[in-house]
Amino acid sequence: MASENNYVQPAIPRFDGHYDHWSMLMENFLRSKEYWSLVEQGINEPTVGSVLTDAQTKILEDQKLKDLKAKNYLFQAIDRGILETILHKNTSKQIWDSMKKKYQGSTRVKRAQLQTLRKEFEILHMNTGESVDGYFSRTLAIANRMRIHGDKMEDVTIIEKILRSMSAKFNYVVCSIEESHNIEELLIDKLQSSLLLHEQRMVSIIPEEQVLKVSMNGGVLSRGYGRGRSWGRGGTGRGGRGRGYDQKPFDKSRVQCYNCHRYGHYQYECTDKEEKVNLVEAEAEEEMLFNGIS
Repeated sequence: MASENNYVQPAIPRFDGHYDHWSMLMENFLRSKEYWSLVEQGINEPTVGSVLTDAQTKILEDQKLKDLKAKNYLFQAIDRGILETILHKNTSKQIWDSMKKKYQGSTRVKRAQLQTLRKEFEILHMNTGESVDGYFSRTLAIANRMRIHGDKMEDVTIIEKILRSMSAKFNYVVCSIEESHNIEELLIDKLQSSLLLHEQRMVSIIPEEQVLKVSMNGGVLSRGYGRGRSWGRGGTGRGGRGRGYDQKPFDKSRVQCYNCHRYGHYQYECTDKEEKVNLVEAEAEEEMLFNGIS
């Protein structure tokens, strides 16, 4: 058991800009030192020209000594930049009243700002198409500003907010995380890493689904061989223009006709073939007429 000689003195509360919180801690500290009555009421200075007894003089000297000690504690609690603005204050009461006048009003402003931030935090949600990193940045920025303004927000509150405000495409991921992890023990960095992994998987799946859909509709890249090449749907196989890719007209100057053996057209386009057919038909009709007459 620790002895009374090992008693540790409480630390002097440092002013961090949040006056209401600091003033409560500092008042309690000064009360424990029995200096609060001097800070609150000040020294009972005698009127000008009055004559003090020895007892009254001793009481006055004791009050001034205690006031110096209270001033010393206040000086240690205040940063140099603020301290330089109140050096002209002679008593601990004057220092305390000056701090109250300067910073209690700013505390009210911070409280109003905190209420605005809390409302913004409550309506926060992930936008369509927003990345996981982007949403985490927005959420943590608001949460950190709330903490700066005095909110005692814990990480679990941020995690729960993120999980319930993700976009619909993350619903199955959120359910999986809630079932497989203890939310109160889950770290923000670990949650972000897990969601980023799922986001990357979803991004890689989308192109595969698009390729599969196009393939089922007959729109995949294809290459035909023969008298030319075609790509995509609607390819003619003869160097025409399909729906997939635009091509230059096919040069038929090197194409040889199987009918007349001349270059520049295909067999089905050959005019000699039609002339030969017409000639054969004409000869057949003449032969039939000749046989009928005879």
